[in-house]
Amino acid sequence: MKKLKDILKNVDLVEIIGSKEVKIREIKFDSRSVKVNDVFVALNGTITDGNKYIEDAIQNGAKTIVTQEKVSRKVENVTYIYVRNCSKALAKIASNYYGNPSKDITLIGVTGTNGKTSVVYMLYQLFSRLGYQSGMISTITNIVGFKHYQSTHTTPDPVSINRLLCKMTQEGCKYCFMEVSSHAIAQNRIYGLDYSAALFTNLSHDHLDYHKTFDNYFSIKKSFFTQLPATSFIITNKDDEFGNKIALESKAMTLTYSLKSKSDFKCKVIQKEFKGTLINIDKINVWTQLVGEFNMYNLLLVYATAISFKIRSQDALVALSELEPAEGRFEIIKNKKNIIPVVDFAHTHDSLKKVILTIKEICNNKQKLITIIGCGGDRDREKRPKMAYVASSLSSKVIITNDNPRTEDPDQIINDMLSGLPLELKDKILVIKNRKEAIKTAAIIANENDVILLAGKGHEKYQEINGKKIPFDDKEELARAININTT
Repeated sequence: MKKLKDILKNVDLVEIIGSKEVKIREIKFDSRSVKVNDVFVALNGTITDGNKYIEDAIQNGAKTIVTQEKVSRKVENVTYIYVRNCSKALAKIASNYYGNPSKDITLIGVTGTNGKTSVVYMLYQLFSRLGYQSGMISTITNIVGFKHYQSTHTTPDPVSINRLLCKMTQEGCKYCFMEVSSHAIAQNRIYGLDYSAALFTNLSHDHLDYHKTFDNYFSIKKSFFTQLPATSFIITNKDDEFGNKIALESKAMTLTYSLKSKSDFKCKVIQKEFKGTLINIDKINVWTQLVGEFNMYNLLLVYATAISFKIRSQDALVALSELEPAEGRFEIIKNKKNIIPVVDFAHTHDSLKKVILTIKEICNNKQKLITIIGCGGDRDREKRPKMAYVASSLSSKVIITNDNPRTEDPDQIINDMLSGLPLELKDKILVIKNRKEAIKTAAIIANENDVILLAGKGHEKYQEINGKKIPFDDKEELARAININTT
C-alpha cells in the first residue's frame, strides 16, 4: 500500500487536517464501494453531491476524505484533505497512485462528435497487426494487449483510466488509443494525462442537454487541444469548419487530413460498394472493407497517425486494407435472403444523414431503404425532430420505435420526433414502439435487394427502460427477423 503523502503530488491543496502518513488501499468516489483504508473523494457530481456521503464512507472504513467543502463534524483518526477542485484532485491522485502510467506509454486521444470509436478501433487493429503491443479505451470495449475489459462509458472515470493504463504498461504496451468524450473533458476525467497526440474527427450538434449551447460544446472540445504541451501533435480534419478552428490556440504541432481540401494527408474515393471501397492514398490504390465517405475520413486519419509515428507508408497501406469496422458501425449482417441489413450507432441527425447518403450512393433506383430509428430518453430533445426529418426525407419508409427511453415517457419522445414534420413525410412513417416488433415489420416489408438501416444503438446489448438495462441486441434481432421471414 502507498502512503497518502505519495499520492498528493501536484494536487492543488488548500489544507490538510490529519496525518499524511496514512496507508492507502484504493481510491474511491462512491461511498458504497469504500473499504478499510480507502481514500474517499467527495465529487460534486451532475446527479448527486459526494459530500452528502462522507459519513457513510467513514463508516465503511475510509481513513482519508478529499473534499472542496468544509466538513463540520470531523472524526478522529481520519485525515481531511481540502482541495480547490475535487474532480481535478481525483484525476491527479489516481494518476499518482498508479505511478503516472500515461508518461510510460504513447497515449493518443481521439475526439469529435462522430467517428471516435471507429478511429480508435482501427488504430488498435493497425498497430497490433504491425506488431506493436497496444491498448484501447473505447465505447465498445477496453483492451489491454489482447485481453478485453468491459466498457461502461465512452471515456471512463480517472481511477479506471489510470488502472487500465497501468495494466497496459505492465503488459508491455507501447501505444494506447483512447476515445475522449466532451463529458470526460468537462468533468476533468482526463485531467493531467500525458497525451502524445490528439486527433479530431468532426463536430456537429450533440449533447446539448449537458452543454446547453453549441458554443459551449465546441469550447469544451477545443480545450482538449489547447491544454496539450508543445511536445505533442494534433491531426485535424481540414474539411470540417471546426477542424480549422480547433488547434488555433494550441502549442502542439498541427497536421491536417482531408478528402476535399489541400492538406498534409489526402485521400480520393474511386469505387463504392456495400462490400467495400476502393481508395487512393499517396498515389496507391487500396481496397478497404469499410463503406462510406465518413469511414474514408476515419481511415485517412488512421493512416495519417501511423505515418506521424514513423510507420512506413507501404506497411500502413497494407494494414489499412485488412481493417474491419468497429462493432455496430455500418455493420452489414449476413443473412439467407438477398436483403442488405445495416446496423449503425448513428444517433445524431448528422451521423444519420451521412449513413443514409452512403447507402443511397451505392443503391440503384429499384432498391428501397427502410430506416428504423428512435431517440434516447433523458437526453438532448432538440435533435429529435431533426432525426425524424433526416430519416423520412431520405428513406423510402421509416419505422419510429423506442431506443433507450430511460426514465422518460416513450410517447413523449416519439411526439417530439414527429413534431413539425410536413404531412408528406409523416405519410412515410410507421410508429411501432416495441423495438423487436419494429425490426420484424421491417423484415416483412423488405423485398429482395432492399436495405434495412437499424440505427441508434449499434454495439449495445441492452435497452434501458425505467432505470433497468434489459438484454437486447440489434444485430441478433435483425438477423433473426430476416431469416425467419425467409423460410
